[in-house]
Parts: sequence; C-alpha cells; structure tokens
Amino acid sequence: MLVRADVESGVVEVQLQGACSSCAISSTTLQGGVRRILTDRLAWVTDVIGGVDESVDPEDSMALGTGGYVPRYRHL
Repeated sequence: MLVRADVESGVVEVQLQGACSSCAISSTTLQGGVRRILTDRLAWVTDVIGGVDESVDPEDSMALGTGGYVPRYRHL
C-alpha cells in the first residue's frame, strides 16, 4: 500500500500488507523488489522506505494478498 510519495524529496513510503506482511523475507521484497522497480521506472524516486502493517489481523492480512490483479507497466 502506498502511504505517501514526496516528489520534491524523491521519497516514497509503502507498507506491505496481505501475504507479504506475514512473509519472513518481506524486507528483502521491499528493498530488492519494490525499491528497485520504483527507482528504475520513476526517475524522481530516490528512496523507498516502509515496513509491514502489523495492525491488521494476520488472517485478514493474508486474505488481502490473494487473487489481486496487478497491471503491467507500459512505457509510452
């Protein structure tokens, strides 16, 4: 989930939910996946910070991470 994006500073803050919130390698997903993709595709992004949403019940959180549709990124 996108928490905030500051175009002036280049910082994007995200919070992992769903199946990612209960995964042992969620920090690797954040740095190796989310950060890499955002900095590669959005020139203004300089840093990605975030963590895991621990306020959601684990059962509800895991249900959020199933069956989602993520459209492919296209260069125009």
